[in-house]
Amino acid sequence: MTGRAAGAADHGDRGRAAGAGPGVGPGAGADGGGAAHPGPAGGVPGPAAAPAPYDPRAFEPFAVTVDLAVLTVRGGALHVLLIRRGQEPYAGAWALPGGFVLPRESAETAALRELAEETGLPPELVGALHLEQLRTYSEPDRDPRMRVVSVAFTALVPDMPEPAEEGGGDADRARWVPVGEATGLAFDHARILGDARRRVGAKLEYTCLATAFCPPEFTLGELQAVYETVWGTALDRPNFRRKVLATPGFVQAVPGAARLTGGRGKPAALYRAGPATTLHPPLLRPTEGPTP
Repeated sequence: MTGRAAGAADHGDRGRAAGAGPGVGPGAGADGGGAAHPGPAGGVPGPAAAPAPYDPRAFEPFAVTVDLAVLTVRGGALHVLLIRRGQEPYAGAWALPGGFVLPRESAETAALRELAEETGLPPELVGALHLEQLRTYSEPDRDPRMRVVSVAFTALVPDMPEPAEEGGGDADRARWVPVGEATGLAFDHARILGDARRRVGAKLEYTCLATAFCPPEFTLGELQAVYETVWGTALDRPNFRRKVLATPGFVQAVPGAARLTGGRGKPAALYRAGPATTLHPPLLRPTEGPTP
């Protein structure tokens, strides 16, 4: 066999080994019929392989839930919104608001729905919250009822009204609790709360997130109190003021507005959140202070 014939035979054999059907050869083009896919390098395209059959019954079903770490600053302390469970498991224990995601809703929609149902907070107030996804918790035994994967969110809010005395859903009560007193929580909610607090503390360094804890108009002293509360350390007032005002877009002065702050000095100027979302340079916490 000549070198050319041997090469042609080898080429055809490789094409058939790759699954090329009859009539599909070097001259086949768009009118060769049927879907085609590339064969091995230098080979001949063949028909597309059929997808492997999928049987959903081969996988054990599990539920998806949402949990919310809603944080605010009240009376100079960082607080978290908790609900007291009215049903098993963990009946009577305090927990983060949350619940099961329904078949036709997103995790974000479920989070807002559960928050409104379990706390009794006004729907318009809940609907205006900005939720930030924290992380997913998927340990197999985190819920004694069944396998449950939870998508956790955190929300930072100014001082909000008290929730309803009687909760809804599987909650029989809701209230704001100082983070330091939020112990013995149901499920793995202590871990979620700890992760949320660390995330918030870190993001205050390089984002404008602190203004979310403040009312629409605030003093620089109120903004500083947010940092001190979340970080758990005192800040130098002149240095803090200088850094905030030197950061483009962090805050904007409210012309002609001022507020008495209880001291003997003149009323403090008011500011509102600026258009910036990140801090350049970052506002780093003091290294000698305690880690929240």
